[in-house]
Amino acid sequence: MSRPELLSTEALNHHLALLSNWECDGKCIRRTFILQDFVSAIGFVHAIAIHAETMDHHPDIRIYGWNKVDVIISTHDRGGLTMMDMDLASKIDAISL
Repeated sequence: MSRPELLSTEALNHHLALLSNWECDGKCIRRTFILQDFVSAIGFVHAIAIHAETMDHHPDIRIYGWNKVDVIISTHDRGGLTMMDMDLASKIDAISL
């Protein structure tokens, strides 16, 4: 399996425009989700974990304030952002609807 290519600035901006409320933060993208309650936040993280495990692409996740979930995505072994990151962000957006 080949390593994914880093996205150019132009490609990154294009794909970010297609996502909901994700922001570029250096070599990663991030978004904060506000859920109904703590149990919903845990369920959301579990749903993310299923997609991440299937893709073998794991985001950094932080739960705080009982109902907030920060998700940070990067292709760590490439040192930046690839289409894998955009694909995972898109799947996470679909969960949050």
